[in-house]
Amino acid sequence: MPYITLAELAERPGARELSQVASPEFKPVVDPALMDATLRSADRSNWDAERIAAADDAARRISDAVAEGDAVIDGFLVQRGYRVPMDPPPTGATKSMLTAWSRSIARYLLHKHRITEGTKDPIVRDYEDALKLLGLMAQGRFSLGANDPTQTGAEGGFNPDVRFEGAPTVFGRDQLRKFR
Repeated sequence: MPYITLAELAERPGARELSQVASPEFKPVVDPALMDATLRSADRSNWDAERIAAADDAARRISDAVAEGDAVIDGFLVQRGYRVPMDPPPTGATKSMLTAWSRSIARYLLHKHRITEGTKDPIVRDYEDALKLLGLMAQGRFSLGANDPTQTGAEGGFNPDVRFEGAPTVFGRDQLRKFR
């Protein structure tokens, strides 16, 4: 299951942008309204078969970019020790992070033909930020949140198998009771 759906991509970055970058040779041949209907699996009966086929081709290119981006994410997750695909699927904040990373990577892959200065391009910045956070997560320096599947033990982070031992207490409650 992908970390982001086509319908979520229709929301952001939007069908207009996707219709431009997912068309062959980067010539927008897909009407943004048709692209939106295609991404959302809505009624497309107002368009002819040739235009619908072009929209389906664009949607395939978008799905390919999502799959490629999700493979990158899975590579980082595996480095950290996650089992992929995640079962059960992530929810809450974890799902939101994975969705944002997937969106950033797929969007970058669809726009990779652009020649811009990376520090000024929000698409490149989002992509680099996603890779940076994924790298930190793979190193164990960034958590996927409270539902982080690599946490061990019971909820709340308590692990009954971990024991702490040290020198006997020199000054504590038990010693104070002797002075009564």
